[in-house]
Amino acid sequence: MAFGRSDSPQTPPKLPTAIKLLIAGGFGVGKTTMVGAVSEIRPLRTEETLTDRSVGVDDLSGVEAKSTTTVAMDFGRISIGQDFVLYLFGTPGQERFWFVWDELARGALGAVVLADTRRLADCFPSVDYFERRGTPFVVAVNCFEGAPIFDLDEVKLALNLGRDVPIMLCDARKRESGKEVLIELVKHAYGKRLTATVR
Repeated sequence: MAFGRSDSPQTPPKLPTAIKLLIAGGFGVGKTTMVGAVSEIRPLRTEETLTDRSVGVDDLSGVEAKSTTTVAMDFGRISIGQDFVLYLFGTPGQERFWFVWDELARGALGAVVLADTRRLADCFPSVDYFERRGTPFVVAVNCFEGAPIFDLDEVKLALNLGRDVPIMLCDARKRESGKEVLIELVKHAYGKRLTATVR
């Protein structure tokens, strides 16, 4: 046996499982903020300044201070322990950019639908989209200052969510709050996969 060599096979290091997740919701709901808050890398953003060309196209009621908008996607990454790496893709909120969604949704384990109680109806396109695709999703009510506060059961009823769809409060600006939402989504999505496999 050569000096310094071992005949015992080396166990290759276990690579973390890569998981693709979407952050969706209406215009101005906090998708870019959430991706930026939780990402362990500098997030990739495709934001453009809102101009007078968006007048009559983008509804700014409730988010009048918003000056930029995502035109393609936001991208970030976060590690959960040593077992999982989550790749986060924030979807554009405005209807004119929805053609990007099909490409972003390909291969995704699940999605977070961010909700704003000031503009709750803006959630419906996201909820409908993921229900049609059969993509597991959770709803996270982003707690904006001054926004009406409703019981989560009331929000769930207003959005006509299925009994098995988790709903929770969050603050998209805070890393720990965003991580809790993502962990809940991963647990929910894997639970649905397990249930489908058993059937």
